[in-house]
Amino acid sequence: MPLKLFDATVSSFDGVFEKFRSEAPNNKANLILFLADKDPATNLSWCPDCVRAEPVINKKLEASSDNIALLKAYVGDRPTWRNPQHPWRVDTRFKLTGVPTLIRWENDTVKGRLEDYEAHIENKIEALVADK
Repeated sequence: MPLKLFDATVSSFDGVFEKFRSEAPNNKANLILFLADKDPATNLSWCPDCVRAEPVINKKLEASSDNIALLKAYVGDRPTWRNPQHPWRVDTRFKLTGVPTLIRWENDTVKGRLEDYEAHIENKIEALVADK
């Protein structure tokens, strides 16, 4: 099973992140995907860029034969995310400005990132995973 998935919300993130970090040395790539929450009525994200990027990212990672860990971190509903004091906006490790954001996490730091406007581009996802 090359792709290992973790899911976290703002409230569950610290515990899930610790597990993700503890297993990081076993993987070729460790990625964190910050996404907007899904609307329970439609099961689609309120963020159009997330709706576009998530399936492309999933497809690329699932096609890999390498051991990859993906932590999907859900930022909350639109008003929660829009708050300038959102925990991941002010967190010095992540410095989020938009969703989706795909981060390569290596040696306990951000090694690379794709921002909202580029997180759906297949060759950029491949390059991030391959660390090029």
